[in-house]
Amino acid sequence: MPLSLSLHRFTALSRCARSLALALLMGMSLPACAQLPGRGDPLPPTVLAALQRAQVPPSALSTLVMSIEPGGHERLRHRANTAVNPASVMKLVTTYAAIDMLGPDFTWATRFYTDGVVEGGVLRGNLYVRGGGDPKLVLERIQQAFYALQAQGVNVILGDMVLDHSAFELPVIDPGAFDGEALRPYNATPDALLVNFKSVILTFQPDPANGVARVFSEPPMARLAIDATVPLARAGSCGDWRGGLLARFDDVNTIRFEGRYPQSCGELKWPVAYQEPASYAARAMEGVWRAAGGSITGEVRNGLTPPGVQLLHEARSLPLSEIIVDVNQWSNNVMAQQLFLTLGQLSPVNYVSQGSIADRQALVRPGRFDRSREVVAEWWQRTFGPRAIAPVLDNGSGLSRDERITPESLAGLLRHAALHPQGAQFVQSLSVAGVNGTASRLARGATSAARGNAWIKTGTLRDVTGIAGYVNAVNGARYAVVGFINHPNAPAARPALDALLEWVAQQQD
Repeated sequence: MPLSLSLHRFTALSRCARSLALALLMGMSLPACAQLPGRGDPLPPTVLAALQRAQVPPSALSTLVMSIEPGGHERLRHRANTAVNPASVMKLVTTYAAIDMLGPDFTWATRFYTDGVVEGGVLRGNLYVRGGGDPKLVLERIQQAFYALQAQGVNVILGDMVLDHSAFELPVIDPGAFDGEALRPYNATPDALLVNFKSVILTFQPDPANGVARVFSEPPMARLAIDATVPLARAGSCGDWRGGLLARFDDVNTIRFEGRYPQSCGELKWPVAYQEPASYAARAMEGVWRAAGGSITGEVRNGLTPPGVQLLHEARSLPLSEIIVDVNQWSNNVMAQQLFLTLGQLSPVNYVSQGSIADRQALVRPGRFDRSREVVAEWWQRTFGPRAIAPVLDNGSGLSRDERITPESLAGLLRHAALHPQGAQFVQSLSVAGVNGTASRLARGATSAARGNAWIKTGTLRDVTGIAGYVNAVNGARYAVVGFINHPNAPAARPALDALLEWVAQQQD
């Protein structure tokens, strides 16, 4: 380092770098943070104390705090070039790539075709439903599409309803493969025709006069019988009420309850992933069609849309800008994977960054995970250049043991996003610390400086906890903040990341 150093350059350095420069200029001994190459700046005392309480060593934490301004200084660097498992924080890569490549107004289309004719309220032929990858094709929107068809005179289908899933090419995926929890909705698998997240919502409503809890379910599912009541347990706390139901999901045609429902629970809902996901779309689409007043003489089955069919209706999805709110604020895994697979439908050769929707290359091929990884890798290279270490992607949702990214790369993405023409929509898709989404548990204290001043994506796996996003500090600056803990005790060390946010928010100089 040269012995002459301008005041401007000196103050732009990180604290550790300033200490190192001063030591060299004055002939003093090196500061502690410079004595361990690769470790970086000393961690804030509150962060260190929280790590110690969780019995997690500082070497398990990787973090970077930097100003979002171009050329802005770093506030804290600690193992920032270490590739870590980011858990659900990886959704930031997927959602930002989608905003940049597709644009915030991008929508998906679910199209309804026929090979027959409509007359007198009857469709004489098959109805083909071709999924386009809509990440949020929920019950209400399916009902709207069916009502639109009925308004065109399609009330009776004298044929089959054929469900076309071919816009995505996916291997057979075991929803329980990740953690053995096949019935948890967060393990729902992607699908070009993703109907209602492949889940059944069970609502339990106590009826004390009759000694039972009444059970309601949605969506209506063809050929699925669900017990209408379950006996009430009049005494005892709510506790593990789901376990107390002794629910039986071993038969794909029934959901039964052999236990009791605690009266003290009041009305509660239980979202359950349907036990046979491959048949979910057919059962749900038939059930919703009939519940909407339609009838069908044939069967509801999977198949391909043949050439030469007539388009009857096109159901557009919510815009991408709204979809990423669910993905980032509520960490919806299957919606993130739908986005990721959609990117794989793009032709990387014809990709043009930040073009308008009208100018974009059409989605020209079936989505596959390997194609998505290729497209995002090419986008990363174009956007950040060869010096930024590219992330290792699996399915783009963070629900993976294999995905990796460095804090430095993610902080660079956050800085780039903050300066993007649609950057505000990306930032607003994040949870506000202490206020909403998965970050509502952070910065809860009434005196917290980070509460309401931090826009954060959180991530948690068995041995991972992480945060990344933006913090507005007391000094008026906005910082990109990234912090990950990869360690068996990581969940217990979440307070260390909360302390990191608070430390950044309290910066005054």
